[in-house]
Amino acid sequence: PGVFFDPITSMRCFSEVSRLMSSRERSTVALRISLLMRTVGIPCAAVIIAGLIGAVILIFSGANPVDGYMALFEGAFNGLSNIGRTLEKSTPLIFNGLAVAFALRAGLFNIGAQGQLLFGALFAAAVGFAPLGLPPIFHAPLALLTGALAGGFYSAVKGALKAYTGAHEVITGIMLNYVAINITDYFAAGPFRDSSAGNIVARTPLIQESAIIPSVGNLPLGFIIALGVSIMIWWFLKHTTIGFEIGTVGQNPQAARYAGIKVPRTLLMTMMVSGMLAGLGGAIETQSVIHRFQPGFNVGLGFDGITIALLGRVHPLGVIPASILVGAMRAGASQMQFSAGVATEIIDVIQALILFFVAADILARWILRSRDDAK
Repeated sequence: PGVFFDPITSMRCFSEVSRLMSSRERSTVALRISLLMRTVGIPCAAVIIAGLIGAVILIFSGANPVDGYMALFEGAFNGLSNIGRTLEKSTPLIFNGLAVAFALRAGLFNIGAQGQLLFGALFAAAVGFAPLGLPPIFHAPLALLTGALAGGFYSAVKGALKAYTGAHEVITGIMLNYVAINITDYFAAGPFRDSSAGNIVARTPLIQESAIIPSVGNLPLGFIIALGVSIMIWWFLKHTTIGFEIGTVGQNPQAARYAGIKVPRTLLMTMMVSGMLAGLGGAIETQSVIHRFQPGFNVGLGFDGITIALLGRVHPLGVIPASILVGAMRAGASQMQFSAGVATEIIDVIQALILFFVAADILARWILRSRDDAK
């Protein structure tokens, strides 16, 4: 008891406690910095290594890699119009990256985002060209919501098969992609076909001006919507009970079931929300870029979501810079081709290399974890 009344001893005690607390705080900060560096460092390293290998490919193809990359950068970011085009190409990528990342949080691999995107794009176009007589403040959001619901309900088929029959979502996703391609082709060539004079192409009519998502100057409004949705998904996963349940199911479905979480319902809901995000990506592409649905214009966007999700480390906010990177590569590809004489296919090779090096880390950790479990 005398310790608390001895000034010198008390000061020493408080000093020791302060030292221990500051040491713990420093270790916590160091751990967070280390985790952040690892999280950010692996995608950055993947981009750098892919860029170096791409430079070697450019040299062997007879092009100057410095000129090629400078042309790529200028085509993507030189001037407000180029920046706007980069953000425009990044917008559907954000939604599809979110779709894949959201599903992965529950341990689901949504390889069917392409089909969900097509459904979203088609039905957003159907609402967009319909003569509803609505003002833009209602017509554009209604088309967006319809596209999201179309993608969500189509994805719910795969979610139900996974949740209640155990069918693997990768197999059913690949199969449903082909079903979606044929269904949307049928509607574009049949019930929703543009019947205007002289049209011989299987496509829908142009959407009405009231359904178009405009740009604010050179900034696409769809990109702002994508940023807002990314923040909402991050908050939902981090700060809500349902978000916690999704993460728990993704970590250990058996433990989640033991804790009272309804795993089938969570899987179904997760896959449906993932499909809604992919459907939003298709609706944004229809309403802000193409202004109609035409088969073939959205090919590959759903599969690009896998690259975006992995490059963004399956984080709702990480998909934003990842999407801008891939969008910049797409926006600057033509400038790279015309100014430096580089084939646009090299851009696809570099993107594939980025995906390979990002996935290599995930694959290596999965193999090591499997070996540890086996021991």
